[in-house]
Amino acid sequence: MPTKRNQALIYRKVPPFLRALRENAGLTQRELADRIRQSQWWVARSETGSRRIDVAEFVEFCIGCKVDPAKALTELARSRNR
Repeated sequence: MPTKRNQALIYRKVPPFLRALRENAGLTQRELADRIRQSQWWVARSETGSRRIDVAEFVEFCIGCKVDPAKALTELARSRNR
């Protein structure tokens, strides 16, 4: 079972990955927030790692960026090994 430290290390790639998804979609934080019915603050904190997102939120984030969540998760998992 992973320790809390290992979980934190694994999660480090998530926030920049989220930001890249949004930027590649050509969206501002506010535009994405409006699409997924969240606040701009929520998007910003998710992208900086100040708050963690769960799987359901990850799916909504991807859909808001018009990215297939399954493909995004696969890409994220692959980046973990780089």
